[in-house]
Amino acid sequence: MEETKTLVIATRNPGKTSEIREILKGYPVDIRNLDDFGPIPEVAEDGDTFEENAYKKAAFAARVLGFPALADDSGLCVAALNGQPGVHSARFAGPKADDAQRCRLLLEKLKNAADRRAAFECVISIAIPTGQALIYEGRCEGLIAEKHAGISGFGYDPVFFYPPAGKTFAQMPPEEKNRVSHRGIALAELCREFDKVLKWISLQMPVFPKFPCKR
Repeated sequence: MEETKTLVIATRNPGKTSEIREILKGYPVDIRNLDDFGPIPEVAEDGDTFEENAYKKAAFAARVLGFPALADDSGLCVAALNGQPGVHSARFAGPKADDAQRCRLLLEKLKNAADRRAAFECVISIAIPTGQALIYEGRCEGLIAEKHAGISGFGYDPVFFYPPAGKTFAQMPPEEKNRVSHRGIALAELCREFDKVLKWISLQMPVFPKFPCKR
């Protein structure tokens, strides 16, 4: 029987955890997130790229917790805003703003804009406690809708219109969204070689010496 490995998703976001758990179901991994552990310091997401931030989060969680960790950094890049909010997507409307406030601000900034092209981008990093990491990427192109639509998903999903489906991400059931989303594409790439990833983790994880208990 294949050994089940613990894989920590370096986030406290339940929506993100649920998506990743659904996509990786069937593999011999026990998916946890940061809420399954005690207090852990926050990692400053101050990198200039999605890859920098994803690696920082994954490497820090792996080092602190002693398990392999997966982190993604993703965001919405809007053509009319010169690629913004980009890596600042989660803090676009301020550090304490919720998803609805971020979406509302985005729609305000694009009011009457003719160019509504946008793309979700995602970089996934899987790191082990010694610092080595694997990187996977995904991108999904679409448009910013004129108004909110749908109640599923999270983040900017209610205002991200995906033309091939004729609806926003928030109007899609999870399984449909996961097939075409930026995170779904990156995770699909990961899944295609996940057996190799598990072998890589087994080979790279540090083995700590065992000492007999002496009385």
